[in-house]
Amino acid sequence: MTYTDTADTDAAGTDPAGTDGYVPSQRRIDRERFKRTRARRAAAVAALSTLVTGVVLFLVITNSPGWPRTRETFFSAEYARKALPKVLEGLLLNLRLLVVCGAAVLVIGLLLAIARTLRGPVFFPLRALATAYTDFFRGLPLIICLLMVVFGVPALRLQGVTTDPVVLGGSALVLTYSAYVAEVFRAGIESVHPSQRAAARSLGLSSGQALRYVVLPQAIRRVVPPLLNDLVSLQKDTGLVSIAGAVDAVYAAQIIAGKDFNYTPYVVAGLVFVALTIPMTRFTDWVTARMDRRRAQGGTV
Repeated sequence: MTYTDTADTDAAGTDPAGTDGYVPSQRRIDRERFKRTRARRAAAVAALSTLVTGVVLFLVITNSPGWPRTRETFFSAEYARKALPKVLEGLLLNLRLLVVCGAAVLVIGLLLAIARTLRGPVFFPLRALATAYTDFFRGLPLIICLLMVVFGVPALRLQGVTTDPVVLGGSALVLTYSAYVAEVFRAGIESVHPSQRAAARSLGLSSGQALRYVVLPQAIRRVVPPLLNDLVSLQKDTGLVSIAGAVDAVYAAQIIAGKDFNYTPYVVAGLVFVALTIPMTRFTDWVTARMDRRRAQGGTV
């Protein structure tokens, strides 16, 4: 059914022009114009308030008594140009750690979550071990876990066990983040309604098949946004492997800063991590908004 303005129709109610097009009423036109005006006003106010805030912060910082010394020590263009190539070279190690550790964390976290959701008394030891693991490593600070693994494992002098700081540091990251990711997966599995599992069993699927083909696909789809957030955090924490002596972006900045006691390389390394993290964060926000829209429209279970 189409609507036309009364001026475009004859007495019989037909459209003599043959357009069959929708002509909005004057009230709708005024309402749309008001919405556009309000949106432009809100954007102008936001831009003005942001500009004022930025100017105030700039004046407060630059007029502080210690600003000249701070600018020389933390924001030196000369040291920034000197540090950037080395920091980018060390960043490659952080990216490799992100890929390898991220894959290991997803696999181990999913296995831990499945172990914690197994039913039946025969699986109680497995559930208890998985619970103890997640509770311990979620409560243990990452920095302490790194120190214990990096310095504790070589002290044992075990035959065949590596003392590579990159491998040990990556192992500590996997140990800690697997516990967090396991809880994310477990929350997704438990969010699937029991009727889904019951329906799968009624169709003749075994418990394992119901978990694999019915429960896990829904659970993983629901927890994609928090998983991406954990990967963003993992990307930042790969810089902690510098504690073990691995020459990543942070340690490369530390080497340069230690020569002349100028801390601009740390600022450069921080900005590089921020530049790497922002796209991942925006992608996470986009995925979250997309899934929310699909869920609101009934596109996902």
